[in-house]
Amino acid sequence: MPDTTVQTQQPASPLRVIGGVVYFLTLLYLFFFSIELMSAAFKMGGRGFAEQLLNTASDPVAGLIIGFLATSLIQSSSTTTTIVVGLVASNALTIQLAIPIIMGANIGTTTTNTIVSVAHVTRPAEFERAFAASTVHDFFNVLAALAILPIEIFFHPVEKMATFLQGLFAGVGGMSLASPLKAVVTPPSDFITGLLPYELPLIAIALVVLITVLTRLMKLMRGVFLERMASLFDRVLFRNDATSFALGMVTTAAVQSSSATTSLVVPLAGTGVLSTRQIFPYTLGANIGTTITALLASFSTGSPAAVIIGLAHLSFNILGIALFYPLRAIPIWLADQVGVLAARTKASSAMVIAVYVVMHIIPILYLIL
Repeated sequence: MPDTTVQTQQPASPLRVIGGVVYFLTLLYLFFFSIELMSAAFKMGGRGFAEQLLNTASDPVAGLIIGFLATSLIQSSSTTTTIVVGLVASNALTIQLAIPIIMGANIGTTTTNTIVSVAHVTRPAEFERAFAASTVHDFFNVLAALAILPIEIFFHPVEKMATFLQGLFAGVGGMSLASPLKAVVTPPSDFITGLLPYELPLIAIALVVLITVLTRLMKLMRGVFLERMASLFDRVLFRNDATSFALGMVTTAAVQSSSATTSLVVPLAGTGVLSTRQIFPYTLGANIGTTITALLASFSTGSPAAVIIGLAHLSFNILGIALFYPLRAIPIWLADQVGVLAARTKASSAMVIAVYVVMHIIPILYLIL
């Protein structure tokens, strides 16, 4: 007679569970380390040029473009905003020109997300979801800037809101916020940049580490890990817009890097754990959380104008959310459509990526001409 005994799956041993957790945490650490190393490389080659760019702002449109380019070069909107705060404090830049730069900085900080999404390019369905998740942040920032900049030029709502808030914060002294993430990833990053102080090799190393780690993470997520963790993300951390927004704001304020926190959810979208709709409020929260660094820097200057700029970054994001959260279907639809286009064929993938690169070149040509 055939054996009809039902085979039951044995629970994993505690040692195996611990090993799996350690493996996942190691991959997560290396993921953040690669982004920190890439950011350090961009800053090494681009920070001085970025500062020169910021000093050349001559009108609001040029300021928006310069903010975008400067942040694309150093991949940190917090750093760009902090530089702007310093320029305003020293009277090298006016508030009216600084605010469009802040708007552009919001757009430029999303390049890392797109780099992370490209790791899914060999799997069309995953690449479609990952690319949509990486660009929904872009579309929100671009739409917010395009809608608010013309109004700001004529009526100055961002400046007025920031000035009002500055009055409430008058007398606040300098403060600092320690980032636990940077405390653990910055030392090895500084060590490597000290050994190899050249931009291109550092970027190459960071990309190799990033792609390798993402490959391992995606393999892990496609297995038992995905089955066990999907409900945690779907039903707890991203169960509604409020929790998703709060998670993005708190984590970004804590680690002081919206590039890191928003890039982290791209693989989750690629493997189907999260949807673009769930990620959208998370990116809005990240936009608020990333303003903390420059805001604290502005308090330390003792300059009311500098504090206004720090609060202008926050004010712009609040107004953008007030405008486009009710209209969230627009950036989500645009991101989903771009994801479909990018994943359709290899040629379309190459075309979309090429267009993304050209979007960074056109502003440079505009400034030159």
